[in-house]
Formats: sequence, C-alpha cells, structure tokens
Amino acid sequence: MTDLWHLIHAERAALADDLTGLSDERWATPSLCTGLTVREVLAHLTAAARLGPVRWLAGVIRCRFDFDRQVAMRLAEQLGADPAETLARFRASVPSRTKPPLPLRAMLGETVVHGEDIRRPLGIRRAYPVDVLTRLATYYASTDQVVLAKGRIGALRLEASDGPFTAGAGALVTGPTLALIMAMTGRGTYCDELRGEGVELLRERCA
Repeated sequence: MTDLWHLIHAERAALADDLTGLSDERWATPSLCTGLTVREVLAHLTAAARLGPVRWLAGVIRCRFDFDRQVAMRLAEQLGADPAETLARFRASVPSRTKPPLPLRAMLGETVVHGEDIRRPLGIRRAYPVDVLTRLATYYASTDQVVLAKGRIGALRLEASDGPFTAGAGALVTGPTLALIMAMTGRGTYCDELRGEGVELLRERCA
C-alpha cells in the first residue's frame, strides 16, 4: 500500500512539473478523453485525489446514481477560475492519500492513463519507470472493474517490447508497455505504435 501511494505521488508530481509554464491557449487543447480539454482532465484528477468514500457516496446519491454526472460535478468543483488555479489545486493534491472506493492500483492507473490523455496531445513525453508500467499492464489485463480492459484483449496475446509484461493467448500484439496500456484502456491512437496480427482487432475494439 505504501509503495503504491509513493508511485502515485511521484506520477502526480511529474505531471504537475510537466504542465508548469503551459500557456493558457494550450490548456484548452482537446485531450484524449472525448469532449474534455487537458485542463478539465487535470481537474478530474484533482477531484479523485480529494474525494473520499463518504463524499463519493453522497455525490452518487445526489446525482441519482448517474456516475457520469457525478464525475462532471466533481470536475467542475476543482477546475478553478483559470488554468493557474487548476494547476495549483492539482499540485496541492500531489501528496493526498484520499481516494474514492477504488483499488489503489486503479488510482495509479488513473494517474498514468489520464496523464497520457493530457501529455500526448501537448507533445509531452515521459519516460515512465518500466516497473510501474508493468504493474499497470498486469492489472488492466486482469480486470474490467474500473474500465473495460480485460474484455478488450480477449483472444489476443500481448507482449511488451520494452519490458517483461505478457498476457493472454491468441493473435499477437506487441509494442511498448505504455502503448499496450493505453490501447487496453481504449485509446486507439496508441495502436499506431503496436505491431502484430492482432493490432487491427484491438484497434476496432478501441473504437
């Protein structure tokens, strides 16, 4: 648990540093999350770092069990008046250990995946530790609990080209661990970095 929190905090801090000095115009860049700007995705990450189980449940009830509505409500709460405030709120949340009722590995996944949702459209690249990516890839390949991932890779064999991660059986999909994670979580643009006879099937499932 302590180790996972350390990794989450490190990824949050790295994202905050990457976004320091970003112009207001670039904060309005569309993210890889459909309909959200990079600024809005960052506010979503802040909300997750400040939303404990009691407030989460209260929000679910308030939104009449419309989970998408609650996500939008919490995002709006953390957006702030301008991009500088959005980033300041996120940076203040870096050391937080508050979380909704989600597995801790899912919180790490949210930080990395949404971090890429922000970085990739901005042309920012991060050299993630391979052990962190391997943990996440293994987690996503084993569950659909938070996001459809295991179901997306049925009948496929995933093999990382830059680390030890492997999963599944079937048509081969190989490439960087990060690209495998992002494709597993539905980001079809990362399929361009993958190779193998199973890539087109995975791309279709991302769509």
